[in-house]
Amino acid sequence: MPYTKSKRPYKKEYQQQKARGEHENRMERQRARRKLDKKGVKRKGKDVAHNKALSKGGSNKDGVRLQSRKRNRAAGGRMSSPKKA
Repeated sequence: MPYTKSKRPYKKEYQQQKARGEHENRMERQRARRKLDKKGVKRKGKDVAHNKALSKGGSNKDGVRLQSRKRNRAAGGRMSSPKKA
């Protein structure tokens, strides 16, 4: 919902992100992208995917790979196929 009568509280939002642990994950993603850029990898139209998802306790040490945006963003989300019993 847009802020119409007051300014957006950027500082408060940033503090909330840090409290939820989102800041560390964002920085980890950024380091992975920069590492590939430094190697000269062409990643246009691709996402840098972690071998073990950051949401599941992974890190850049677990490895990263290039994936299509559709496949990376669907992994583990509602678009994924259900687990077979």
